[in-house]
Amino acid sequence: MTDYEILLMLDPELPEERQNEIVSRIREAVERDGRWEGHEPWGRRRLSYEIDHKPEGTYHLLTFETEPATLDEISRVLKITDGVMRHLAVRRVKGGSTRPPEPIREEPSREESRHEEPVAAAAPASQDSEPEPESPQSPESPQE
Repeated sequence: MTDYEILLMLDPELPEERQNEIVSRIREAVERDGRWEGHEPWGRRRLSYEIDHKPEGTYHLLTFETEPATLDEISRVLKITDGVMRHLAVRRVKGGSTRPPEPIREEPSREESRHEEPVAAAAPASQDSEPEPESPQSPESPQE
C-alpha cells in the first residue's frame, strides 16, 4: 500500500452536506482495502483565475493509504462528480506538512501605488563575466 493525499477543490456554492457527502464517499472507497488517515478542511480560498466563472473554491486535504487501483477509481469518480472543480492526487512525502498555505496578500490598488516610492531593482549580475577590477588610488593623490 502507498501513502497518498488528495487536494480537493469544491464549488464554493455547494452546501456543507454535499461537501461532506463527497468526502465520505472517498473515505468509504479508501477503507475497503486501505487506511484513512485524515481530512483537513482548508476552507474557502481565492483562486488565481476564475474556474467556471467562480473566483473562489473550497479546499479539503484528504490523507490515506491504499492501493494504486483504488486511487485510480477515486480519481475517475471525482472527475465525473458534480461540485468537484479540481482535484490533485499525489504520493505523500513522509514528514511533509499538511498545513494550508498562508493567504496571499492583495495587490495594492493603482491609487495606493501612486503614493509609494519606486523601488530600484539591481540588474542581475552575469555569472559568466568577471567583476571589473577596482582602480587603485595612488598614494600621492589627496583623498577628500
